[in-house]
Amino acid sequence: MKTILKKAVIAILIWEAKLVLQKYKPKIIAVTGSVGKTSTKDATFSVLSHFFFVRKSEKSFNSEIGVPLTILGCPNGWNNPFIWLKNIFEGLALILMPNNYPDWLILEVGADSPGDIQAITKWIKPDITMVTRLSKVPVHVEFFASPEDVFREKGYLVSALKRDGILILNADDEDVLAFRSLVDNKTILFGVGIGADVLGSDYEIMYENHDGKKEPVGVNFNVEYSGNRVRAELRRGLGIQQMYPALASMAVARALELPIEKVVSALKTHEPSLGRMRILRGIKKSLIIDDSYNSSPVASFEAIKVLKDINVSGRKIAVIGDMLELGIYSTEEHKKAGKQVGEFVDMLFTVGVRSRGVAEGALQAGMSEDNIFQYEDSREAGKDLEIMMREGDTVLIKGSQGVRMEKVVEEVLATPLQKDKLLVRQDTEWKKR
Repeated sequence: MKTILKKAVIAILIWEAKLVLQKYKPKIIAVTGSVGKTSTKDATFSVLSHFFFVRKSEKSFNSEIGVPLTILGCPNGWNNPFIWLKNIFEGLALILMPNNYPDWLILEVGADSPGDIQAITKWIKPDITMVTRLSKVPVHVEFFASPEDVFREKGYLVSALKRDGILILNADDEDVLAFRSLVDNKTILFGVGIGADVLGSDYEIMYENHDGKKEPVGVNFNVEYSGNRVRAELRRGLGIQQMYPALASMAVARALELPIEKVVSALKTHEPSLGRMRILRGIKKSLIIDDSYNSSPVASFEAIKVLKDINVSGRKIAVIGDMLELGIYSTEEHKKAGKQVGEFVDMLFTVGVRSRGVAEGALQAGMSEDNIFQYEDSREAGKDLEIMMREGDTVLIKGSQGVRMEKVVEEVLATPLQKDKLLVRQDTEWKKR
């Protein structure tokens, strides 16, 4: 009965969303990829909201239920039937009554299983489709026959572009570039390599003095497009994981012929997405790199690389949780992460059964067993980390959603009373899990 009711609610909300799109005719930007969807969606919103009335997918509303909820401007009802009824009535009000509706919608579109994106594109026709980055071993690949099938599913969003729509692609990912063959629409490429229309270069980590020591505070880089060259700055986040979403947002700005100076100014106010390489204050005057939202092999590689590259005086600690839904690739990918992190960290904490492979890989890289600590529960790992941390430590915390690595961050956060604003998955329903 519960499954039938859920399907009925989804069908009603999709029907309402279709009517809302027909009535208000907003422009649609659809964002997909295996890595960086939410960060790209958020960066694009930060830019466009300075010029237009814009709505974006909240959090990671990227599914068959999340997309219509975004269009209707309604929250997730979780298991509360009254909220779902309220959502349905609010959708009807949008259809029947006049409303000040957004000019642009920025929709994040993901694929947990075969057919997810194909179903959405039967009724969503984007004005702009953006593809961020794919992965040779994508997240959710466990539910597909192969990585190529994941790519094919993402391709439905490209094929759904309006005839006069614009395609925006990551120029540095050969699998993403292959999507150009699906349509003959105008295409804008972003990246750091040859051929990018929006070109990033000279990426640097920014440092400032705090309590007498140098700390990373963000990143900056050059951007060139349409004959212009500017220096962009992003604070409170680290890694090229911050740069690529900014470049993608600038590709949208170029497509809409927005002035580059105002775009760069808008990005200065941009806050990195929660749980995506955000810089947070930790206990004992430590620094936390919070990447607890989710994980995949390519995202894990980039996060660990940031921890290796930053110039800090204290110890470097990695807390790595399971990467879920990798299927037959799981064991080897966890070992790869372990070998990478084991080459330089002072301490390694792993969380989950699969992450035992991370510990194994670290041992193979020559890391001492005395500095490796393995846990099944994220909260327990956080409590022990709290005890073992010292002043000046820099801690990277990363793992898949199901491992709940934000609980580790919470245990070592300098301002736990602000966790609702700083951490992912702080909704009441998530806290019950």
